[in-house]
Amino acid sequence: DKATDPSIPEENWECIQRFCDQVNADIEGPSLAPRLLAHKIQSPQEMEALHALTVLETCVNNCGESFHHEIAKFRFLNELIKVLSPKYYGTWSSEKVKSRVTEVIFSWTVWFPQEVKIRDAYQMLKKQGIVKEDPKVPEDKILPPPSPRPQNSIFDTDEEKSKLLARLLKSNHSEDLQAANRLIKSMIKEEQEKSAKVSRRVNTISEVSENVKRMDELLESYKKQELPKSDQETLQTLFQRCEKLRPLLFRLASETVDDDEALGK
Repeated sequence: DKATDPSIPEENWECIQRFCDQVNADIEGPSLAPRLLAHKIQSPQEMEALHALTVLETCVNNCGESFHHEIAKFRFLNELIKVLSPKYYGTWSSEKVKSRVTEVIFSWTVWFPQEVKIRDAYQMLKKQGIVKEDPKVPEDKILPPPSPRPQNSIFDTDEEKSKLLARLLKSNHSEDLQAANRLIKSMIKEEQEKSAKVSRRVNTISEVSENVKRMDELLESYKKQELPKSDQETLQTLFQRCEKLRPLLFRLASETVDDDEALGK
């Protein structure tokens, strides 16, 4: 109630942070909090609804995977949709509140691409004409890192950037929030590039292993007897493919010098 008090025009960051701490401390927190917030977001008082949306976004930033899992359920998404839908509260919800709710759902489709229900809910809003076009998310809007993150994520391993990000996210200054958003975007890009490299390495090693195994089998047969023409052609194809993969393996090895286990493979 204090964190969403409609009589206060500015956000009460101390109460919002306490609410997030409570969500994290209570085992039932991640499942109870979205229900409480949905009730406040549907408030006929514009300021109360806007404050509740700020609390929701702050929880998304600070309350981790369990909270993300709850907000990605249709049960919660439907409560947000009611604020936009003319069948429910859309006729009397303020444009400001509806705009923020649309922004929130859209930003989640970007930051939680693995959550199919969020994407489906947003596409349904577009199909029904409730959302006409994708909103432009402002620069100072804080968007959470995607979850779940892979092991050894840059968000966990780059201590310096993680500390800077945590400090910026706790700030109430618009320019700090803009800087946090830029930092998150650059870290996401770095994460994606790192992930693509790992995927390329794993796939290449797997292909090489399979090709060499098949070549060994064919060569073993070749030693014992004359190979049929089709097998000879297969052997030649495998050889040519392995020749092409050699320089790629060398390049991947040079990119992997800081990861001893991967280099071993």
